[in-house]
Amino acid sequence: MNTMPHSHGEASQAPQLMNAVRLHEASGPTGLVYEQIEIPQLQTGQVLVRVHAAAITRDELDWPLNRLPAIPSYEFSGVVSVTGQGVERFMGGEAIYALSAFDRDGAAADYIVVSPDHLAHKPKTLSHIESASIPLAGLTAWQGLFDHGHLTKGQRVLVHGAAGGVGHLAVQLAHWQGAYVIGTVSARNVAGARKLRVDEVIEHPAGRFDELVAPVDLVFDTVGGERLQRSLSVVGP
Repeated sequence: MNTMPHSHGEASQAPQLMNAVRLHEASGPTGLVYEQIEIPQLQTGQVLVRVHAAAITRDELDWPLNRLPAIPSYEFSGVVSVTGQGVERFMGGEAIYALSAFDRDGAAADYIVVSPDHLAHKPKTLSHIESASIPLAGLTAWQGLFDHGHLTKGQRVLVHGAAGGVGHLAVQLAHWQGAYVIGTVSARNVAGARKLRVDEVIEHPAGRFDELVAPVDLVFDTVGGERLQRSLSVVGP
């Protein structure tokens, strides 16, 4: 496959082919087809990214879409290949990661065109694969803790599922904010929670958290159901 040059202006070359995995039927992995399609056209104010790693969201391959065939994977990491006119924040060759818009093709392909508003510079300490796994879970944790929970330094937060995909990021963000973190985990994840420096680790269901936890300022729940209902009793005034 030919690659497109790094540039700060809009792409001027005719469309070229790229490898892509497209969902032709919303029936899980069986609906996927590996094929070659044209590289998406770059427009003013957009960025063409060479994808290095892409992540699949749970149940994404079963979503009913009215635009099949569609490229899945909206969390990704890669390198800026070409920037359209008007894009000043990113340059060709810069490593980025992103959560792209769900109403258009995703990143399970060699290239993706995306708005620069969705991009952030890739963490230097993480690989492309690690970076691609962060955006959706990381934004979920951030929004729950800070945008909705208004967690501040010195507060106490109870994280249900503290070693899970979203929970382990919530633990680290809460620590970064200076909060005291209590976490419920399954028996197999106790060691992992301690490695994350959870201040109080409660094994579930062996330990009834609502009988062990002193009042907290916020509950960050990734489990729901009966555990969420019981959590109301440990939230302070």
